Amino acid sequence: MSEKDLNTLFDEAFSNAQLIPQESVPQDMQLILYGLYKQATSETSNPLLFQNPQDLRNAFKLNAWMQVKNLPPDEAKAEYIKIINQLLKERNL
Repeated sequence: MSEKDLNTLFDEAFSNAQLIPQESVPQDMQLILYGLYKQATSETSNPLLFQNPQDLRNAFKLNAWMQVKNLPPDEAKAEYIKIINQLLKERNL
């Protein structure tokens, strides 16, 4: 990455994500970001142990996480950072 360590960049990207209006991000991208965030911050690689999809929204969120469950946390962080930075750039934030 750069001179900053990955965890610092990830924390900054998460903070910057709060600046992006949620309605301006397509739902599929929101789900991708959710999955990457959960994978990057989870202590387990098995999301089924901690999610019980009780409604459609939770089922979609669980599916987003399952799609990246084999990604190492550092790779999930790097991908999350890349997407957030791109969204910020597109929105001139």
